[in-house]
Amino acid sequence: MTTDHLDMHRHPIADDAYLAECRATLDREGALVLPGFASSRTVDRVVADSRQHETGAYYAGNTHNVYLTPMDHSLAADHAFNRQVVSSKGLIADDEIPVNSPLREIYDDEAFRSFLCRVLGIEEVHPYADDLSSINVHFAATGMELGWHFDNSSFAVTMLLQASEGGGHFEYVPAVRDADAGDMAFERVDAILNGDERVTRLQFAPGDLVLFRGRDAMHRVTPTLGDTTRLLAVFAYNDQPDVALSRSALETFYGRTG
Repeated sequence: MTTDHLDMHRHPIADDAYLAECRATLDREGALVLPGFASSRTVDRVVADSRQHETGAYYAGNTHNVYLTPMDHSLAADHAFNRQVVSSKGLIADDEIPVNSPLREIYDDEAFRSFLCRVLGIEEVHPYADDLSSINVHFAATGMELGWHFDNSSFAVTMLLQASEGGGHFEYVPAVRDADAGDMAFERVDAILNGDERVTRLQFAPGDLVLFRGRDAMHRVTPTLGDTTRLLAVFAYNDQPDVALSRSALETFYGRTG
């Protein structure tokens, strides 16, 4: 139950006024940080569970464009659509999360799902139909990073579990494009990649829940520094049932299909 793991006094997730405040912040800023959402005891337990899988996690490093699509060879290599950035991380997939993990209890809790729906302004949230994608833990050892990109999904739900000693900063530029209108925002993408636009750094600590609308906001996580691995839990939902990642996407992100 959420009451076993979350600070319900600080975050009354069924209270109408609190929900309205959360939704207003997310709509206004595109990001919502809820400090101390999970108890330190819960976070410590998940960190301890995750460390057991760190060496066996699937690690990948690759280059990609900010749209997370294949290159368009009809365009120049230095065109905004084709410019490459680096991403690297390790992860454990949903089927490696313990059955009794607090992450699973939070993810499956109906009160938590109702809270997400009301804040995000959607009817329902559903788990992924594949066995790997719903709950993940990301590992970022020293030097690992997520390059600038737009999300394909309309929202992301994450919780920092362990901060790195340095680096590992979440940075974003809001409202860079309008994906629904087909706006690719090539000039602004170039400016951000060139370091010519002001970026916002989102501050959060272990146990904080973060809701982020990253489809139109360009964002990244800077390289981590030091010996402490950055750990991040990802709660992945869909607003439609029976959605699964393709076999090629599973191979890319998890190194396997099941």
